Amino acid sequence: MSLTLHLHPLSSYCHKALMAFYENGTPFTPHIVDLSNPEANAAFKRIWPVGKFPVLRDDARGRTIPESTCIIDYLALHYPGPTKLIPETPEAALAARALDRFYDLHVHTHMQKIVGDRIRSAGKKDPAGVEHAMAALTTALGIAEKDMTEKDVAGRTWGAGEDFTIADCAAAPALFYVDFDVTPLAPAYPALATYLGRLKERPCYARALAEAQPYMHMVPR
Repeated sequence: MSLTLHLHPLSSYCHKALMAFYENGTPFTPHIVDLSNPEANAAFKRIWPVGKFPVLRDDARGRTIPESTCIIDYLALHYPGPTKLIPETPEAALAARALDRFYDLHVHTHMQKIVGDRIRSAGKKDPAGVEHAMAALTTALGIAEKDMTEKDVAGRTWGAGEDFTIADCAAAPALFYVDFDVTPLAPAYPALATYLGRLKERPCYARALAEAQPYMHMVPR
């Protein structure tokens, strides 16, 4: 099989990439990497020295593609499916890409900072950084709540409008881990909680979550 996705089932950014594969039924080989294993870690870094998930290897084209957004773009370009995760019209594509960047930069990043600090040893924790991340995350969730409330009023199902896109692939794992491990969405962000419910029911994300389930006990709470 031409495509190999190097990943870990708990990785939120891997969830984002997996959604793109599962949504369109794109054939690929998943390769789970245990970064705590020195040999596996070293082998992965020979593929991508930065050492971050996910990374796609396309042997047919001799290409290595890191980063979830780039992977989704690459699949849309070279392995398109029935769901156009990158919309065809420029305006719709811009809207989807804008939300993709919003969720990655302003929700995902701060969520990971908060959760990641919990696995640091006592002497290396960063309470000031976590406080800053929590404040920034709260601001971002407020923006997203207002946006989704307006979309719900307009009768729109997904993040960028009527169609399921890269925006929803970005939103799903970011909101899932916020709700699961940082703060429950429902009390303060009901529109986002409802949106997350729809995302979790989408077969592509339901499958990624099911595959992550055996590992969920490893998430620092």
